Amino acid sequence: MPGTASRTGNLDLDALRERVRAGAIDTVIVAFADMQGRLVGKRVSARLFLEEVADHGAEACDYLLAVDVDMNTVDGYAISSWESGYGDMVLRPDLDTLRATPWLPGTALVMADLEGVPRGDEDRGRPVSVSPRAILQRQVARLADLGLEPYAGTELEFLVFDDTYREAWARRYAGLTPASDYNIDYALLASTRMEPLLRDIRLAMDGAGMYCEGVKGECNLGQQEIAFRYAHALTTCDNHVLYKNGAKEIADARGKALTFMAKFDEREGNSCHIHLSVRGTDGSAAMADPSRPHGFSPLMEHFLAGQLAAMRELTLLFAPNINSYKRYQDGSFAPTAVAWGLDNRTCALRVVGRGHSLRFENRAPGGDVNPYLAIAAMIAAGIDGIERELPLPEPAAGNAYESGEPRLPTTLTEAARLFASSDLARRAFGQDVVDHYLNTARVELAAFESAVTDWERVRGFERG
Repeated sequence: MPGTASRTGNLDLDALRERVRAGAIDTVIVAFADMQGRLVGKRVSARLFLEEVADHGAEACDYLLAVDVDMNTVDGYAISSWESGYGDMVLRPDLDTLRATPWLPGTALVMADLEGVPRGDEDRGRPVSVSPRAILQRQVARLADLGLEPYAGTELEFLVFDDTYREAWARRYAGLTPASDYNIDYALLASTRMEPLLRDIRLAMDGAGMYCEGVKGECNLGQQEIAFRYAHALTTCDNHVLYKNGAKEIADARGKALTFMAKFDEREGNSCHIHLSVRGTDGSAAMADPSRPHGFSPLMEHFLAGQLAAMRELTLLFAPNINSYKRYQDGSFAPTAVAWGLDNRTCALRVVGRGHSLRFENRAPGGDVNPYLAIAAMIAAGIDGIERELPLPEPAAGNAYESGEPRLPTTLTEAARLFASSDLARRAFGQDVVDHYLNTARVELAAFESAVTDWERVRGFERG
């Protein structure tokens, strides 16, 4: 499919056959990211994978792209419904992503692209357009038409707790014990207590073919960030969702729990800063020109200006949940102003690096982001900036929280309204994608508005 990155896994079919014959691998997970950015799919026997699935794919119900976070089927999706009979879709393995998963004994994993089940010749092999991976692939292909390739890195933060997931569930996630007792931003002493878990995660991800750069403590209690080396945008997103899933599995095996939710408590939230740059398909540093202001090429100026112009209307793809918007607090290191700056962490867009490393960091996404959708939005905004030759304003100086620049949406309702009215979103992604993800926002809002929260009970049980 156009827009696919080069080999990212650490296995090919010949190596898999050898490991299957040796009894080292007996299971292959065929997986994809759903709307929420979670890995879903199925486990198949390694022998069946080699005999059938590698060539012909597996099948899964199309409702996997039409459910809420609780896996309930919900109305309003064109792709899947009771009226359509909840049919299947094909999970077509992208064999370039085939890899071992060291934390799961005897197991390999491959990412899949989604295709409609043929109901006629016109449907054969047609990608499922609302699949997050397909949405990103289309934007990567649009960049390729301009002679450009995207490279990205995601910085996921998470909170570690000394409770198991099942204990946390039974306690409704209240009264959990964080794995540290105070702010451990860059601190080594208290982080060492978590090092057995963190080391397990790092080594496991290295064994799955990722390039782990390091780990550091963050500000909230038990908060950490493990960083991985940048790569082609599609590779980064595949690695991101595998890492997020695998880290939870490794924590579970160690009797711990960790969360990537954007805002767990009233302290610092979990961010997922996304770094993005584009290069020429010949490897040239397309964003850099040391002879011009800030070392930016005209392409960089237009690409960055496109981010500013589109950020509010595309925020839904950076902040997909009710909880996402609780990160956006002044003075919190989560952004509120739609502004850019040179190495300025008070801005939504922070520019760092030079030459080939020149890039911008989008600080709006939280740990709950679907990376395929967020990076697709960033590429679409950049292409729009290039095509319209948008001028880049001067960088924000000083504290952007007090700059008076336009603000990010503060609620999911506002973000959905802006996305619904976005001509850019319709042009870049298609009406079907816009409708699909607007429905997801409506489902989230309806679920929240019908719930009675602990906050309401505390406020109103006796004193209301």
